[in-house]
Amino acid sequence: MSASNFVLPEIDPVAISLGPLDVRWYGLMYLVGFIFAFWMSNRQCDRSDGVWTRENASDLLFYGFMGVILGGRAGYVFFYQFSQFLDNPLYLFRIWEGGMSFHGGVVGVITAIIFYALKNKRSILSVGDFIVPLLPVGLGAGRIGNFINSELWGRVTDSPFGIIFPNAGPLPRHPSQLYEFALEGVVLFVILLLFIRKPRPAGSVAGVFLLGYGVFRIIVEFAREPDAHLGFLTFGLTMGQILSIPMVIAGITLIVLGYQRQSAPKIKGK
Repeated sequence: MSASNFVLPEIDPVAISLGPLDVRWYGLMYLVGFIFAFWMSNRQCDRSDGVWTRENASDLLFYGFMGVILGGRAGYVFFYQFSQFLDNPLYLFRIWEGGMSFHGGVVGVITAIIFYALKNKRSILSVGDFIVPLLPVGLGAGRIGNFINSELWGRVTDSPFGIIFPNAGPLPRHPSQLYEFALEGVVLFVILLLFIRKPRPAGSVAGVFLLGYGVFRIIVEFAREPDAHLGFLTFGLTMGQILSIPMVIAGITLIVLGYQRQSAPKIKGK
């Protein structure tokens, strides 16, 4: 342990108490992500030349938010706590006990996108391209919530960047939550913002998001402490890395197919 290592103080997980209502830091981070998504979606609508209206975006965000909550909880239970679910299936509904999975949230959002697209007779790819630039800020805010809550910390390190977390022992650890905030939140948002400045093939924006998140998550997992009850899995990979590999493959596929469709010669009718 270096004298220069920062010791994270124990922070009350409750940010604000309003009578009997306790507002937790993690919940506030979700609120920050939703408010930003609402603001940016309206901005995108105003620049879409009538293709999207604010009412369209509001409906999509509602479905997307439900997908995040339901999918995130189901993913956490089935990916990380399946044995506990088998012992007590009602554990799936105990959201107040905590536990959300980003990868489960992705499945939930994809389901919401498909549902919205079919209901409103829109292209699934175009709906996906509309919604993914709204996500990184919320992801980054969530990682700040993890840091404040002193959870999902990194592996032990002798780096001067190591932080001593409450309830994680006396040794400094990688602040992997901040690494994820920087990569999955800030950097990914900037990449998407630059990418959508010009018209892109349908599905390619969603592809960049999936590819970017998958690569960044795989990288950060090398510094993040694996779940104690799972440890390292096949080939020494963590569950987060294994779940991110399909995202990378799907992202590359969407990008390649999108540009192939765009460059394919069009056959004119007689």
